[in-house]
Amino acid sequence: MRNLWDDNEAKEFEGDLGLRVYTSNLLGRSDELVLHGGGNTSVKSVVDVEDILFVKGSGWDLVSIKAEGFAPVKLDALKNMATFEVLSDSDMVRLQKEAMIDKSAPNPSVEAILHAIIPYKFVDHTHADAVVTISNCTNGEDLIRAIYPNFLIIPYVMPGFILAKTIYEITQNFEWEKC
Repeated sequence: MRNLWDDNEAKEFEGDLGLRVYTSNLLGRSDELVLHGGGNTSVKSVVDVEDILFVKGSGWDLVSIKAEGFAPVKLDALKNMATFEVLSDSDMVRLQKEAMIDKSAPNPSVEAILHAIIPYKFVDHTHADAVVTISNCTNGEDLIRAIYPNFLIIPYVMPGFILAKTIYEITQNFEWEKC
């Protein structure tokens, strides 16, 4: 895989969200990483002294996303949703929309809660061909664990709240810096 980063091109983008737009576009350029429309990205930032998660909005492709394609959601509200015992898809969509600081922005990705609880400024979620090919083998989970020994490996669960809740629960005492 070839690194597509270009310092001159990157200078055209300003701030956290601008850099997220640029790096999202880079990821989207690679069919080996992102199938058409697949994957999502986010960045944690501060707007008017409030922690905000800018997460790819529904209906946007990474290859062409612009700043307005990111949904700005209050980070604390998303983290709080991860503590719920259950959350239906319709309630999750409603609560995420209520937590947005710009109601005209697109709906946040169904993975917004997951992005919120991962303690890194930038989160990239792609469906890389190589990883999917290996994980879909009969002994895929064992192979993935052998290839990526210092990664957090989660057996498949439904995306959205169920995935976020699963990761929230298993990472309560998790040492992210060792991952």
